[in-house]
Amino acid sequence: MKKVTLPLTDETIESLTAGEGVLLSGTILTGRDCAHKRICEFLDQGKALPFSFVGETIYYAGPCPAPEGKACGSCGPTTSARMDSFAPRLLDLGLKGMIGKGERSDEVCKSIVKNHAVYFAAIGGAGALYGNAIRKSTLVAFPDLLSEAVYRFEISDFPCIVAIDCHGNNVYKKA
Repeated sequence: MKKVTLPLTDETIESLTAGEGVLLSGTILTGRDCAHKRICEFLDQGKALPFSFVGETIYYAGPCPAPEGKACGSCGPTTSARMDSFAPRLLDLGLKGMIGKGERSDEVCKSIVKNHAVYFAAIGGAGALYGNAIRKSTLVAFPDLLSEAVYRFEISDFPCIVAIDCHGNNVYKKA
C-alpha cells in the first residue's frame, strides 16, 4: 500500500493510479447529503462558506459519537452517487479529493479529470476500522446537522483504493 500525505499536492495526484491501494494520513473534511445541499444553498445565495475547499479532500461520511478515549466512533463511507449532483461544483471550487463508496456519474468523472483531482473508494461495512484511523475530530460547520455536519478529521493510515485517477482511469469501468 502506498502512503499518501494529505492535503494532496498536484505531484501526488499525478502519481496515483486507478486500482492502487493507499493509506491516507493528514486532514480531511467530512460531508454528506445535507451538508452538500447547505453548501450549495450558501453558494446560490452568494454567502461565504465557513471554510474553503481549496486543496481539500472530503470524506462522504457521518461520524458516530466518540466512545471514551477515542476521537470518533464508527465512521463508514456513504454512497458517493448521492453527492454527484454537487461534486462538480465543489471540484471547481478547488476540492482535490473525494472518499466514498461506489461508482460516480460520467459528469463527476469528467470533472475529476478537468480539475486534476482523485476519487478514493473506501470499504463499505468497515466503519469501525475507519473510526480507529481518526486521531482528532473538530466541528467545522453546520452543527445543527449533527452527524451530517462538516467535520475536520486528522487521520492516520486510512485505507482506500484509488478508484478514479486524474487521467480518468476508473476501476469501475475496467473489465
